[in-house]
Amino acid sequence: MGPRLLVFGDSLSFHGPDRAEPADEPRLWPNVAAAALGGRADLVAGIGWTARHAWHALTHDPHVWTLLPHVDVVVFGIGGMDTLPSPLPTALRELIPVLRPEGLRRRVRSGYLRAQPWLARAFARALPGGGPVALPPHLTVEYLERTTAAVRAIRPGIPVVASVPPVHRAAVYGPVHPGRPAAERAIRAWAGPAGVPLLDLRALVGDHVLGGHGNPDGMHWGWDAHAAVGRACADVVRGLLRAG
Repeated sequence: MGPRLLVFGDSLSFHGPDRAEPADEPRLWPNVAAAALGGRADLVAGIGWTARHAWHALTHDPHVWTLLPHVDVVVFGIGGMDTLPSPLPTALRELIPVLRPEGLRRRVRSGYLRAQPWLARAFARALPGGGPVALPPHLTVEYLERTTAAVRAIRPGIPVVASVPPVHRAAVYGPVHPGRPAAERAIRAWAGPAGVPLLDLRALVGDHVLGGHGNPDGMHWGWDAHAAVGRACADVVRGLLRAG
């Protein structure tokens, strides 16, 4: 039996060219990686998840606690959603689904979705760094460091893999993405000293996404991109296990 991967992901880890898929869909990149290694993947993920959500899952989800003693590699397939424009502060935006009464919630959500593309473009033009993002780069790195340190405290020596943020062409975000370069720099600066190899998602899926070959939403990937990321992840993990 090959290695068991614990993958923390956002919707890019379970959303295909048409819709969200069950976690055991074999064409999703975590499962492509596991199959290439002759092992299996356990996916812990959610829509819009950032590095902060991965930290919360590790520290609050008892299911994750049952997995950690049995996995051979931890993969952080997160960080991309951190870089997306967020004209409304994230803490307030995440409260929209719980607004009551229901009519108010629908009106606020509809208004925000109409305003978000315009505000994202306006902020990208006018504000230093392109305006606010879902999670600033220094916090992305802080949560990645916290989560990595916690995993290694529980499982000393376990290999950890992280990722460089991908690109998008999603109309709902402008489509602009000014926060991505700063996030990539911060993640790369952290990963080297931390001994964490990186999957370069921009290099792996950039042409696919920007060429319009993925999901029509301009954010999620087609199966070709999932296959490319899965193969690349398997190569990185294989090298780590050999070195270990």
